[in-house]
Amino acid sequence: MRVLLDTGAYAEWKRGNEAVASLVRGAEGLLVSAVVAGELLYGFRRGRHFEEQARELERLLDSPFVTFLPVTRTTIDRFARVATSLRKKGRPLPTHDIWIAAHALESGADLVSFDVRFGVVDGVAWVRPV
Repeated sequence: MRVLLDTGAYAEWKRGNEAVASLVRGAEGLLVSAVVAGELLYGFRRGRHFEEQARELERLLDSPFVTFLPVTRTTIDRFARVATSLRKKGRPLPTHDIWIAAHALESGADLVSFDVRFGVVDGVAWVRPV
């Protein structure tokens, strides 16, 4: 299985959350969404350890175990489908989360997140660390 961490799961992984770490260790590969990377850099810039955290993220992205997911035409299509489906259900998600779900759908990765709202996204293999 390949896993895609949302921003919160990444933060928990870096804090040493064993449930997330176990999922990462057991994965065939780790995928990083451009949207998650952007959210992380935004958070790093607001904190006191930007340089260190940004370097750590760059090292991770350079790892052969990691695949970076840019926004592609397929991502755009998945985003539109997910957003439309959620709107019809009356279950909207924040826009960034829809992009992350679109990347999970596009890549076929398991989406690791503590956010239960991902459970309503059709077709997303959502894994909640426990």
